[in-house]
Amino acid sequence: MATIRFKAIEEVLNRKPVCVELPSAKTSDYFGENVFDKFKMQEYLSREAYENVIESINQGTRINRKIANQVAIGMKAWAVGRGATHYTHWFHPLNGSTAEKHDAFFEPTEGGGVIENFQGDMLVQQEPDASSFPSGGLRNTFEARGYTAWDPSSPAFVYGNTLCIPTIFVAYTGEALDYKTPLIKSLNFIDRAAVDVCQLFDKDVEKVNVTLGWEQEYFLVDNALYNARPDLYLTGRTLIGHASAKDQQLSDHYFGSLPDRVKNYMVDFEIEAYKLGIPIKTRHNEVAPNQFECAPIFEEANLAVDHNQILMTLMDKVARKHNFRVLFHEKPFKNINGSGKHNNWSMMTNTGKNLLSPGKTPRNNMQFLTFLVNTIKAVHDNSEILRASIAVAGNEHRLGAHEAPPAIISVFIGSQLTDMLNQLEERVTNKKMTPDEKTELKLDIGKIPEILLDNTDRNRTSPFAFTGNRFEFRAVGASANVASPMIALNTAVATQLKQFRMDVDALVEKDIKKDEAIFQVLKKYIIDSKKVRFEGNGYSEDWVKEAEKRGLSNIADIPEALKAFVSKQTRELFGKAHVLTDRELDARYEIRLEIYTKKVQIEARVLGDLVSNHIIPTLIKYQNILITNVKGLKDLYPNEIYEQMAEPHLKTISEISERMAIVKTAVEEMIEERKKANKIEDVREKATSYSKNVVPYLEQIRYHVDKLELIVDDEIWPFPKYREMLFTR
Repeated sequence: MATIRFKAIEEVLNRKPVCVELPSAKTSDYFGENVFDKFKMQEYLSREAYENVIESINQGTRINRKIANQVAIGMKAWAVGRGATHYTHWFHPLNGSTAEKHDAFFEPTEGGGVIENFQGDMLVQQEPDASSFPSGGLRNTFEARGYTAWDPSSPAFVYGNTLCIPTIFVAYTGEALDYKTPLIKSLNFIDRAAVDVCQLFDKDVEKVNVTLGWEQEYFLVDNALYNARPDLYLTGRTLIGHASAKDQQLSDHYFGSLPDRVKNYMVDFEIEAYKLGIPIKTRHNEVAPNQFECAPIFEEANLAVDHNQILMTLMDKVARKHNFRVLFHEKPFKNINGSGKHNNWSMMTNTGKNLLSPGKTPRNNMQFLTFLVNTIKAVHDNSEILRASIAVAGNEHRLGAHEAPPAIISVFIGSQLTDMLNQLEERVTNKKMTPDEKTELKLDIGKIPEILLDNTDRNRTSPFAFTGNRFEFRAVGASANVASPMIALNTAVATQLKQFRMDVDALVEKDIKKDEAIFQVLKKYIIDSKKVRFEGNGYSEDWVKEAEKRGLSNIADIPEALKAFVSKQTRELFGKAHVLTDRELDARYEIRLEIYTKKVQIEARVLGDLVSNHIIPTLIKYQNILITNVKGLKDLYPNEIYEQMAEPHLKTISEISERMAIVKTAVEEMIEERKKANKIEDVREKATSYSKNVVPYLEQIRYHVDKLELIVDDEIWPFPKYREMLFTR
């Protein structure tokens, strides 16, 4: 195996950057060329069909069969012109990836020929085999029926030679088997709730869209080194490996100059992303060596989610072309920064107003405060389901690891806004305000834009931070489908906004003027949610103690965190919003537990194999080399000199024997615990057993193997080391 390692290193050292053929045109000339967007629809559809689709996108109305046929014909003509030979319904099953089944456009004719055919019923709905997708008990394995249904709000696109049609995915009972269905429901729900609140301030607001800008972090590893690490290609992370002497201590990688090979890769996938309408704006080196980030400009949330899923697929495909492997795991390398996917979330009205951005008038700023405070209150009241929405096995290693937000959900808004909320809390009483009090309060509210202009610093240790005109949900993991946290956040905020409108209306009915009613309700919310606001260092132990005093939960254990999916509060939250039913929540809970269990199970099996079939044989081989050397010394030297010269070798032999025995025993015990856990039928108990009884062995075994890596002769160590994977480009 050692020869494989050194051959891999040699292959890397001889690599030359893959040349990228740059388009001759400007980006604006080919941006979205592979997307069936509104401009293409205007060209390929009748006016009636185009207007019907636009109405469906804006109002959520159904598209009738006649119009669907027209759309299908126009979409096929465009796609074939782009080289498409097949079509697929593209959807987001609950396994976290995307899915597609390709069908050819052609159909046989009576004369033995073929014609290209694509009708409305093929566009609107398909019936893929759903038997192997996770369903969490919503359907039986032998009942394969599931339906995909066209989502007109996310445009179709051509990828390769396939027309991809974004769809929802539901069981034959209508229950959601995907992320997109509840996401769309949550977006519709927050639209209605936010419009109702906006009507208190601006009667022209008729529509509110959630906007999302995600920041995708990732690692790159050379393909040869990746293939020489079974743990990487089977689990996405390194299960063994001692830290490199140099990693990120000097902070010399962050925002550093991009290596040519990496830059070529970035340029290549960005070109393909632009053709698919994905507006990638930013690229840079991240904190850890060989870690990078890309980010688009803000988009409507449903489209942004689709674009992120497309991009991850695209990045993986293009990486292979450049002899890289892209790692989206939250913690692929121990003791250096992991990868997140920061979700920058806001709300935009049809009038062009960002509801989380202050304006030029006190009324606009009062609206801003209303949405700011309600969002904070929503996070305070629903912190456990927000944490559960980001709880995956990879994030368990990342959160709280001194480079990512802790598992404690808190909100950062900055010292100046904190002072503003504190003043509002002190000034507003349940009695009518005097004219002077009203004037003074409105003058202070009018200063908010100035406050934010000079005080929009970011707290990188906060899991949920206000950053000037949006909230940044920083705790989301790099591998996640961002629909999951968006579903939870949208639903929580929408529910809170509905409650706010009810509370204000109730005071107005008691003859309290609207502005005063708004202030009184906001004051109550500020007080009720105060404990979730934190301005300090979220990485510190002091914050952990302080959060406990405040009554904030800190649940890092994944099975424990996932219980929030089936709590009474969560069932009421999603049930009343008609976003997820009790059965759908039960399904998501079970699916996440099952995925967690299987990932830990795979890691335990891989680590056992690495130790038994690679590490221990290497240790024995090196021990034998040392023993032979010791015997040779004894033959050459008198006893008094021999003992002195042999002592360090004998100590090394002893240490190898001791650690090897510990590792071997630990692997055997881990296997036994895994076997016990596998016999447990209840998915909850099984996940807990893996978390409590199997996971601790992963770290215990790794500790000793990593120590042994420093002892064994470098030339016979079987796997590429951190210094090679992180610094060899």
